[in-house]
Amino acid sequence: MKIILKKEVSGFGKAGDVKNVKDGYARNFLLPQGLALVANEGNLKIIEREKIKITNILKAEIEKAQEYAKKLSSISITIPAEVGAENKIFGSISASDISDALKNEGFDIDKKSIIIKDPLKELGAFDISVKIHPDVSAKVKVWIVKKGN
Repeated sequence: MKIILKKEVSGFGKAGDVKNVKDGYARNFLLPQGLALVANEGNLKIIEREKIKITNILKAEIEKAQEYAKKLSSISITIPAEVGAENKIFGSISASDISDALKNEGFDIDKKSIIIKDPLKELGAFDISVKIHPDVSAKVKVWIVKKGN
């Protein structure tokens, strides 16, 4: 039986894919769960129109994310930290600290979107990657300075 996936099915395909499956799999699992439609001419036309709409929406989202990334890349943030001997930071600067500093600058970035390769444990400037969209990321300059200076 030929079906059209309405939603992503792990290990099988993503939404909009046309697949050939065994009748039992389609009738007993995919169709009752609302994961697929029977691939007839009417449904194929509907899916094609939906694909075009989704493609246009995704393009607009990517353009918006790229503009946001450009603005984000143009700023640098400063995070004051308590330091001990040899200018070593007590603890480390986390994604949450960077997220809070970005919020103070007017950028609402979730801490899960901030990618830190190694813990930030010393003073200095660091380039941190921020994932804005699955296809768009930005680099933010983060300055870690001694608290009180």
